[in-house]
Parts: sequence; C-alpha cells; structure tokens
Amino acid sequence: MTTHPTPADRDATDALRTFRDRFVLPEGVIYLDGNSLGALPVATAGRVADLVNAEWGLSLIRSWNAHDWIGAPQRVGSKIARLIGAQSGEVVVADSTSVNLYKLIMSALQAQPGRRTVLSEPGNFPTDLYMVESAIASSGGQHRLSLVPRDQLLSAIDDDTALVLLTHVHYKTADVWDMGAVTAAAQERGAMVLWDLSHSAGAIPVDLNGCHADLAVGCGYKFLNGGPGAPAFLYVASRHQSRLQTPLGGWMGHKRPFDFVDGYEAAPGIARFLCGTPPMLSLIGLEVGVDLMLEADREAVATKSRALAALFMAEVSARCTRFGVELVGPPPGAPRGSHVSFRHPEGYAIMQALIARGVIGDFRAPDIMRFGLTPLYLRYADVYEAARVMEDVLAAGAYQAEEFRVRKAVT
Repeated sequence: MTTHPTPADRDATDALRTFRDRFVLPEGVIYLDGNSLGALPVATAGRVADLVNAEWGLSLIRSWNAHDWIGAPQRVGSKIARLIGAQSGEVVVADSTSVNLYKLIMSALQAQPGRRTVLSEPGNFPTDLYMVESAIASSGGQHRLSLVPRDQLLSAIDDDTALVLLTHVHYKTADVWDMGAVTAAAQERGAMVLWDLSHSAGAIPVDLNGCHADLAVGCGYKFLNGGPGAPAFLYVASRHQSRLQTPLGGWMGHKRPFDFVDGYEAAPGIARFLCGTPPMLSLIGLEVGVDLMLEADREAVATKSRALAALFMAEVSARCTRFGVELVGPPPGAPRGSHVSFRHPEGYAIMQALIARGVIGDFRAPDIMRFGLTPLYLRYADVYEAARVMEDVLAAGAYQAEEFRVRKAVT
C-alpha cells in the first residue's frame, strides 16, 4: 500500500525549514500575504537600531563616508542583481516602483524617436498603466498606449512599437509571461521591453541577462522582505546605459554631485538613474531582507513554491468548490508565480472572515481572494490548515456577518 507524506512529514524534511526561525511570525497566524508585504526578518530591528543609534546617533553625517551610506544604492542593487540574473552595475536601488517605471518609460521613449506606441495588456497592474499615461502626457501626447489581450500581444508588436511594458507575474492571477519569448519578439521588431518584477524578484527564477532583457523594475517590500515602503530597484542592461537618459536629473544621478555645479551632467552607468538622497533607514532594512534571501538555495525556493501551490490548490478545490470557489489563473502543473487566487462573489467578506480566524491573505476587486506563498517561512502544514479554515468559514456562513462586509481603506 502506497502512503503519501503528510504536511508534517514534508515540513520535517523541508530543506528551507530553518529559515522560518529567521522571521518574526505572530503566534496563531498563518501569513499568506507575503506577496504584498513580506514578514519582518528577525535581524532587521537590530540592524536598523544600530544604524539609528551608532551610525546616525554617533557618527552623524560622517556616516555617509564612514559607513558607506553613499554607496548603499549600488551595493544593495548589486545584491538584488544576483537574485534576478543581472550583473553588478546593472541594478540600483532608488525611489519607488512607480517612479522607476516613469524614469525608464520616458528613457525608452526618448531613445526611440519615430516610434509612438507603448504596448501592454488589459488588467496590468494599475500603476504601470498610470505611469505610461503620465509619460505620454509629459511627451506632449506624441505617444499612445495600446492594450492588447495576452494571446494577441506578440503579433501586435510592429515597427511603431517603442516599448512593451509587462508585469512578469500577474499581480492577480499569477500568470507568468515567457520573458525570453516576449523579449526576443520585441527586439526583432526594434522595440524595447520593460519588465515589472514586483511579484517575481525573490519568488521565482528570473534570468534577465539570459533573456537579453532591456529594462526592469521591482519593489523591495514583497518577497524581498524589505519592510513597508521599502525602496524599489531598477535594472538597465549595461549595453543601454550610455544612451539612455533619465527624465529626472536629480543630484545623486549627477556625474559630480558634490561639485555643486548649476548644469546637470549624467553620471556614467547605472548611477545616472539615481535621483534624490538615499532613504537609509528603509534601505538598510531592505538590505537585511535581500541578504537573507541570498542565503537560500534558489532552486529549493522555486521547488517549494510550486509544491505549496499544488497542495493549496488541491485542498481548496477538494474542500471549497461546492461553495462556489473557483481557481483563477494557471491550472495545477502550469508555470505560475508564488501566489494562488480564487474567485467568489463574496470574496471580500470571506477574506475578512479568514483574517479574523488568523489566516491572512488579501482581496483584489472585484472578487479575487489572493494568497501569497512565501517558501522561506511558510510551512506545508500552514497551507493545509488555511484550506481547512476556509472550508469552515464557508460551511458555517461565517462570512455573512455584517462586520465582514464593511470595506476598509486597504483590502
């Protein structure tokens, strides 16, 4: 008789099991929202306190040199580069994802005069599309945004396409674009591609150089566990850096920032995409999260992500389909990001009832319940229990309580 390992058995042999103790995880909580805000690494509080008390408190402004605050954007960027298949000097930490999107969209459009179209898909993450709209307005309406369904996008790339802007892992569905195929198709027609890696970096394998990628951005507070509002990162392939100009010529992107000259002259390399003074408190928190991620075996992370997803989808399907819960996104066995989404007409209220029971995911309008799977600290027993709690909430109709129907500012 063949027996299958239980979730507890799988946890006992999990190659990543020791990482769980490296995070602050509240007792009685199953945290399935690390794809929106990563959990707090244990080491972060002490490192930030050291920066505040010893570096800021004692070294004061000398810390820009003595503790290399000034080099932190490039230093942490080079560490992130190792997670996304880039080289040192191709990634820098700066600003927010939205600001970095704007910088790279404008840079790409300016570098390709005569091409007018930015191509994306309907339902891409809203800020990505908003930044395109802002860039088009800044360029005097000389460009246009074209939204093409996913299955028609490659054939829509033509000689008028300046830039293809896509989110590698879709924020709702966890669908994954074939980065190599899209990049090759765009470059064959002379277009550039800008990848949003916000749900990819630290979650699934990414090989920017291997795909001959042009541009990318990503955030620091999801799978990189950098903390709320952690600064973002941007990638510019080394072959493009000398010809792309940032639209935001801040002093940190100047060739000689401490010469304090009146005119702007772009720094060489990736540094030209810096803008303002690095936010050291949040940047150092991000570095702790990135260092922790770099300790983990990347293949083990990817393998566990797939296994957690398979277990969760199977359990929710077996337990909750009869209540009208439907899987959204890739079917079992297909490539996916490290989250799983389900649809239900009462999705918001169900999620609130789950949160009240200690199972924390999030909701995305109009009807999507989204559950992040973070392999460094999530156990197989956690996803099994989360499916069981969902069944209980649905069977008892607990989500029908009025308190769970009141929409909060953040969903």
